[in-house]
Amino acid sequence: MIEGEFLPLPFSRLIHISTYGRQVMTSWPDLEPMPNRLVNYGVTDNGIAIIELASNSAGAPLEGDEVGPNTYTHEMMRDIDTAVVKARFNDDVSVILITGNGHKFFSAGASIQMLNSVTPGFKYNFCLHANETLSRLEQTPKLVICAINGHAVGGGLEIAMACDIRIARKDSGKCGLPEINLGVLAGTGGTARLSRIIGKSRALEYMVSGELMAFEKAKEMDLINDVWDGSLDEFRQDVLDYAGQFTLPYKATLAVGNIKRSVQSGPEMPFEYHLALERELQAALFNSDDAKEGIAAYVDRRTPRFEGK
Repeated sequence: MIEGEFLPLPFSRLIHISTYGRQVMTSWPDLEPMPNRLVNYGVTDNGIAIIELASNSAGAPLEGDEVGPNTYTHEMMRDIDTAVVKARFNDDVSVILITGNGHKFFSAGASIQMLNSVTPGFKYNFCLHANETLSRLEQTPKLVICAINGHAVGGGLEIAMACDIRIARKDSGKCGLPEINLGVLAGTGGTARLSRIIGKSRALEYMVSGELMAFEKAKEMDLINDVWDGSLDEFRQDVLDYAGQFTLPYKATLAVGNIKRSVQSGPEMPFEYHLALERELQAALFNSDDAKEGIAAYVDRRTPRFEGK
């Protein structure tokens, strides 16, 4: 190995542990509550922003040793929105990692108690704001990884589907959109995103039946990228280490953002327009310092060190 060269992190979590041994890139940061105390936020020393959902079944803040189903209300969505914008404007953040508090639930979705107590007009605007919040998350030019630590049902799965990569903890729960059992549909992007991810026919079947699926089944349908075993603490550390490979200096974060923009926006365009978008995004990258570093490193047979410029 050339002096000063560092070993690039492998892409697969399985290769990461079995081939190289456990490489702890960073530790879980101290988290601080957002204004409504329904989301906790913190940033690791290598630029991973943690967004942790934390609420009880009524959608209120957790108290003492409570472990919540992390149901969401308008107040939680405002906290999520605040955390996403905070991470978006932080130039030191390369990756956003979303998870739930505790070991039972990533999120049980919208608080039924809340929905039972508000007007139809409030419900409409609640869904509208939630859609806007998840669209902001989806369009943020930073990689968003969802660490599904437990059940992800209803709106919980809708939050997960707005993320770029979804990793679940084995035997910790199920996922699905059972809103049909309440006489409604998955109205926070559920019908739109699930049909795009797993196809119309399968999505329709799961939504009209309300059936929940094991994480392994969800992986077979590409709804979840991977399922990892281990305790909750091991799972959190593994996901954190996995996310670390997408931070500086290992990955060109500008390129990650442009790849995400092309993948998220392009499929909604006619194909030739998508190709045009791809060319413009590539042209912008060719003018970046990171592209110059990457090409020079390839020629010099060394590992590149990216700076996000």
